Amino acid sequence: MTGPLHGLRILEIGAIGPAPFAAMLLADLGADVVRVDRPGDVAGQDAGGRPTDLLNRGKRSIAVDLKHPRGAATVLRLAAGSDALLEGFRPGVLERLGLGPEQCMAANPGLAYGRMTGWGQDGPLAAAAGHDINYIAVTGVLDAIGTADGPPVVPLNLLGDFGGGGVFLAFGVLAAVWRAQRSGHGQVVDTAIVDGVAVLSTMVHALRADGRWVDRRAANPLDGGAPHYGVYRCADDRYVSIGPIEDRFYVELLDRMGVGPDDVLRQPRDRAAWPAQRARMAQLVASRPSAEWVAVLGGTDACFAPVVSLAEAPHHPQLRARGTFAEIGGVVQPAPAPRFSGTPSGLPQPPPAPGQHGAEILREAGFGAAEIGDLIRTGAVRLPGESQGARLGAF
Repeated sequence: MTGPLHGLRILEIGAIGPAPFAAMLLADLGADVVRVDRPGDVAGQDAGGRPTDLLNRGKRSIAVDLKHPRGAATVLRLAAGSDALLEGFRPGVLERLGLGPEQCMAANPGLAYGRMTGWGQDGPLAAAAGHDINYIAVTGVLDAIGTADGPPVVPLNLLGDFGGGGVFLAFGVLAAVWRAQRSGHGQVVDTAIVDGVAVLSTMVHALRADGRWVDRRAANPLDGGAPHYGVYRCADDRYVSIGPIEDRFYVELLDRMGVGPDDVLRQPRDRAAWPAQRARMAQLVASRPSAEWVAVLGGTDACFAPVVSLAEAPHHPQLRARGTFAEIGGVVQPAPAPRFSGTPSGLPQPPPAPGQHGAEILREAGFGAAEIGDLIRTGAVRLPGESQGARLGAF
């Protein structure tokens, strides 16, 4: 696979969630991502990976027993030839295995060592377990999501794990690689979901400081409080989204919806009028099925779109035209983004089987045939197959 990151070498030490997502983003853009999987995940038969293991698409895999006396040394040799390492364990785990930043950067002083945690590498909660919902809770973001008369609404884990976590890890690692290529010095990239989510909320903090945001759910322009920015039910029980923030777009929306000059929706858009305007907008939208509203408002400057399901999204005309989704290995999934005019990425390969590329990865790292055979024989490295012994003849 080509792409703007072609030639970048990334070592990912097996984890789940946002760290593999960050590595997937880099692989999508052409980086050679080698994932270190656990020997216990290796199948007994030679086979491809699970096609639905989408966060591992476009990667190669080697299975190493990190608790084996020779496991950490093997990974250190892989790190020595990598531009960056990504890991997503609790603080101190890889240090105890002999693979912390000090050990890895001794083997490769120019290494960008990317760490992914929820709470961060330090602070009173650093060693505590947690998940997306806990991380966004302490940033104030969860408290801002929901209806006026109900509790905070649990969003998908896209906001914390993947937005505040994985994207920031990929961004930070690329920044560290850029610096290392110019200075020769690597560094640790401490990526915490709480930090990333806080950064994502920067604009909301700016609105609060300017007196344009109040700490009440559904009472602000962008949280469902404003009648001109929300989701409404149609006559067929489907939903549409309406969001004309700017006056000229709002006027176009009302004109196309047939709103008369004396309607409450034509009054100045101040907070005092919001409850009445929201009720009127709900009544108006509910008077027609969603398909009619799409015919009237779709493709205009009314800032309108129907709410579609995950199953329907790949078939939306705009997304279909752009190829936003693609079928890879028989599984429909989001295609790589963003797009590059000079170094297009193409589509990634399906996810590998754990350990699938172990032998070739070791050879590329300078391991000799005898070394590879010995690592397999002793259980430090495992390859897919009927048995370890059945594979030794190749070396």
